[in-house]
Amino acid sequence: MTDYDVVVIGGGFAGATVARELRHKGLGVLIVEARDRFGGRTWTREALGHRIELGGTWVHWIQPHVWAEITRYGLELTQSPLPSWSRWIVDGELRKGSAEDFLGLLDGGLSSFLEDSRVRFERPYEPFHGEDLKEIDGLSVTDRLDEMGLDREQYAMNEGFWSICFNAPAREGALTQALRWGALSMGDWQLMLEAAATYKFAGGTRALMEAIIADGGADTQLSKPVALIERSGEGATVITRDADRISARAIIVTAPLNALNNIEFRPGLSEGKRAAASEGQASRGLKVWARLRGEMEPFVTLAPSDQPLMWLQYEYAVDGDSLLIGFGADAGRLDANDSAAVQKAIRTWLPDAEVVDSIGHDWVSDEFSQQTWPMLKPNQLTRYLRELQRPEDCIFLAGSDYANGWMGFIDGAIESGLQVSREVQEHLQVQA
Repeated sequence: MTDYDVVVIGGGFAGATVARELRHKGLGVLIVEARDRFGGRTWTREALGHRIELGGTWVHWIQPHVWAEITRYGLELTQSPLPSWSRWIVDGELRKGSAEDFLGLLDGGLSSFLEDSRVRFERPYEPFHGEDLKEIDGLSVTDRLDEMGLDREQYAMNEGFWSICFNAPAREGALTQALRWGALSMGDWQLMLEAAATYKFAGGTRALMEAIIADGGADTQLSKPVALIERSGEGATVITRDADRISARAIIVTAPLNALNNIEFRPGLSEGKRAAASEGQASRGLKVWARLRGEMEPFVTLAPSDQPLMWLQYEYAVDGDSLLIGFGADAGRLDANDSAAVQKAIRTWLPDAEVVDSIGHDWVSDEFSQQTWPMLKPNQLTRYLRELQRPEDCIFLAGSDYANGWMGFIDGAIESGLQVSREVQEHLQVQA
């Protein structure tokens, strides 16, 4: 039995942030991480001849929480290359054009799609401010696309674009989730795309993770999956799978929504939290890195969600070869580590492509995530978010899955970590 003021379950950006904040207040904090590394759904690795990100990657100055951390630690950013040409698929037909052609075809539909985002979410970090969202929260992304009167080319491209954003077919994504991203980007879809896929850490996401962990100085235990959390009196006991028992006055759980039910709670979490975890959020796709033989100019491609890969973009030149990132809406349709299968998918756009090697991590099958980045389904914002954010005695949830703002981004994880750290301090002060 080991005693702490606070035990943080999970060493991703939310867990690292909340642990740092509480340690700076003089509290005894332990981070218990199931994996053998910190980072959660971010993971910097050396592979394919380059440093790559298997999980979350991009950041932007319109994301205030992560930008404050970049400033705090003096971290350097680098930029994904801007494309010079593009290819896209409509009704199975391959079409080609310049990057300007590509963006122009997307513009009309996406600008119209996000036209009311600032009205629906006047204060994006207060998602329930003002507007009654119930009338639209039951709608999917494709519900709106269907009523917009787009031609077949525009529809296919917009459906593919939003499916990439959700890492799931657009029909499964909530309209409100898309509008939240839009509102955070001032209703400008090109700014939203820039925030989602342009600027990244020169030293990898691990550069920020290592800085936060070192600054916080919390005790840490890796490779310690948690089996059970028992509440009793004014605190709780965390019991790991290898039967370690750790008691604390407050417990912060940063497990993604789809993996939340992997931990047993006694007494159980509220019915609303259990229902949200059982239902799960939308994302279930994949991210793949592929090294192609030969040097290429930067490019971007797009396809509807019925293709194994919907998006492909050039990232790096490596010893005369080209390193690409791709995304698909269904992790079950493509094994990112099967180079032959990845080559077949890429040849949808590049018929002569030769894949030297490929790599990815199946976050959906990973028991500690069971999803990629969090994106809500219809009705989940109004039905579940408030309840997921509500503490239960000494139990708090933190993570990008529970953020008010940039849900699905590193910024959302940091935002949630900061919010929950304040709530835990208030809880412990009352308890004292």
